[in-house]
Amino acid sequence: MAAKPFSLGYIGVGLMGGPMSQRLAKLGWEVTAYDIAPERLRVAHAAGIKVAASPAEAARAGEVVLLNLPTNDAVIDAVFGERGVAAAVSAKQLVADFSTIPVDECRRHAKRLMEQTGCRWVDLPVSGGPPASAAGSLTVMAGGEEADLERLAPLLRDISARCTRMGPLGSGLGAKMINQIIVGVGHAMYAEAVGLCAKAGIDAARIPECLAGGYADSNLLKAYWPRMVEQDFAPRGYLRQLLKDLEMVNAWAGSLKAPLPQLAQALSLLRLAASHGYAELDSSVIVKVYKP
Repeated sequence: MAAKPFSLGYIGVGLMGGPMSQRLAKLGWEVTAYDIAPERLRVAHAAGIKVAASPAEAARAGEVVLLNLPTNDAVIDAVFGERGVAAAVSAKQLVADFSTIPVDECRRHAKRLMEQTGCRWVDLPVSGGPPASAAGSLTVMAGGEEADLERLAPLLRDISARCTRMGPLGSGLGAKMINQIIVGVGHAMYAEAVGLCAKAGIDAARIPECLAGGYADSNLLKAYWPRMVEQDFAPRGYLRQLLKDLEMVNAWAGSLKAPLPQLAQALSLLRLAASHGYAELDSSVIVKVYKP
């Protein structure tokens, strides 16, 4: 196996970061991981990944530091908190953030890190879920300097089927906001349609087969419709995470004075599902809002 061009510090080895970091280790990347959950580090260690006691320790071990965290607060804590990344990195390193966080916050973090350490930052939000993370077939929406993304090219080839540079820092997250509008409204639309099938006596399980190749066919339909029909809500992506992302999109659109009435409806349904105690289940659990 050919040697990889740089070492990796990986912070956040949960639902998405876990399978990605394990894949990278299997492909020969030198990975040192940190996570706030000890059980995730045990899994990482069992997969041959070195483990660190803090974000700073993971950052010292990696020429490139990868973040894969669930919230903006988690990013702030990992980077600027006690024993955080900012205490360890230098201008020779690069932070690559897979997290979905507000566009303006990303730019603020990058500016702060640059001023404190000289270390650069790129945003690399992804789509595809844990299966694509494990298979190396993610879609990556990239924002940052061309030279920085070129440096990351060997890594991006190993984790993604498609990586598109959308522009300067924050542009990848802007594209991810658009992705999440489509995904979030799609969830609400599919839940509504599955509920209608039950009322009309239509075999909902056959709908993806029936619509295959037509205008209504999509990867989203293939992924989420069967889960809704089968009531399979084991988390591939938490409802709370989709809700968090859509709240972020809604705030971003508000700052731009862009009306999003369809998003508002999807948000109301996700909030209702969360209020019923479904936040820790797969986002497809939104279908339970519609009682046949």
